[in-house]
Amino acid sequence: MRWELRTRPFLRTSEFLWQEGHTAHATSEGALEDARAMMDEYAEMAQDLLAIPVVKGAKSPAERFAGAEETFTIEALMQNGWALQSGTSHFLGQSFGKAFDVTFQDKDGKQQDVWGTSFGASTRLLGALIMTHSDDAGLVLPPRVAPVQVVIVPIPAKKNDAEGKAALEQSLDDLTASLKAAGLRVKVDDRDYIRNGAKYFEWERKGVPLRIELGPRDVAKGSCVFKYRVGSGEKQFVDLSSASQQAVDGLEQMQNDLLETAKERLASGTTMNASYAEMKAALETDEAGVYPGAGLYLVPWKCNADNEEAIKTECKATIRCYPMDVNEAGMAEGKKCFYSGDDATHMALFGRAF
Repeated sequence: MRWELRTRPFLRTSEFLWQEGHTAHATSEGALEDARAMMDEYAEMAQDLLAIPVVKGAKSPAERFAGAEETFTIEALMQNGWALQSGTSHFLGQSFGKAFDVTFQDKDGKQQDVWGTSFGASTRLLGALIMTHSDDAGLVLPPRVAPVQVVIVPIPAKKNDAEGKAALEQSLDDLTASLKAAGLRVKVDDRDYIRNGAKYFEWERKGVPLRIELGPRDVAKGSCVFKYRVGSGEKQFVDLSSASQQAVDGLEQMQNDLLETAKERLASGTTMNASYAEMKAALETDEAGVYPGAGLYLVPWKCNADNEEAIKTECKATIRCYPMDVNEAGMAEGKKCFYSGDDATHMALFGRAF
């Protein structure tokens, strides 16, 4: 439980679930390596499970976790062009070990202060998932994390068609079993008090990746109807004999398509070589409800806390991180800071953020 002046559902609440870890090391190198490894783990989780591409980077000194010597972060870009910090990992040095008297006995038998790390991610990732993929029709869930991956909506046979009813029930049972045998999470919506159209709307709004329709006419043809939550929007007629494999393949393709769409958004939403005046004009009036928004700015920067605070005051932009890839490649070398005109020390990623 924590006090929050302004809460946002899923992003910043007074109560939340938190995955947190701490490690203690004999050397600073071991602790720093572990902190960076956790950043990589969070990035892999976001991309491979949630289909959210992220920028891996280090926080500026002003944005670091209090008491940390280095804070690593993964930053995601939402559909409105705002960034969302989605997981952090901290190299704590020896300060926390000293403060809490955490020591170890070295190989010479002497007590030494540990080098520490901490890392965490929270239910804020649910907000990231919702804002990265969803649309005006409702939730869109990547198949790998969807609680229900496939919903089957049977279309009942006519009341006096006993043979058709029996054939439908058998085909429904066989289809359900084959989908589950393929490792898919399946729900059969056989509620008889709700019209099919209302069922379709409900499951679409809940973000279920694949809806399968199965009626007496489909059974007679040996087929069923596939409708994916995102994509072309067209219904597909699929043979019942191959339905389970086609569902597996289609859901994997949907997972990949969601990731590629988000990657394209991140690439197109990151502006390079902008002047400070250009960034300021774009961001000072950029609001959360405006789509697609101004996005992020990757610019040469001289690390300076006073200038960083001035930019935050002038246009509400913050340094989301110093991206690892471009800074390790030396992209800032020979460039001038876009704000002060001094020699740049980093490439910095600026933007509005939740």
